Amino acid sequence: QVQLVESGGGLVQPGGSLRLSCAASGIIFSIYTMGWYRQAPGKQRELVAFITGGGSTFYADSLKGRFTISRDNAKNTVYLQMNSLSPEDTAVYYCNARTLQVGFWGQGTQVTVSS
Repeated sequence: QVQLVESGGGLVQPGGSLRLSCAASGIIFSIYTMGWYRQAPGKQRELVAFITGGGSTFYADSLKGRFTISRDNAKNTVYLQMNSLSPEDTAVYYCNARTLQVGFWGQGTQVTVSS
């Protein structure tokens, strides 16, 4: 059974930072491209960043320089470090694991940026 469990979301003030984690089980983690997506109220889900099994990264243009994705294959975990957060970053953040054949989603973690 595949499980992706996100954690680390919460309420943060503008300008603050959060680090999200996604712990995976039931997959051969090292071969999966791991990604973070987000969905704000009333908007479509959008890609934040992804990291391949080999460590190559891709970011949405609007988030480059503020967000950093990383992975620890020994811990089957992918991280998203988010800095300089603004209210526009408020969303549910979802973890995604995919290969060319299959894809899986976590349940999401809420990030709220507000003073």
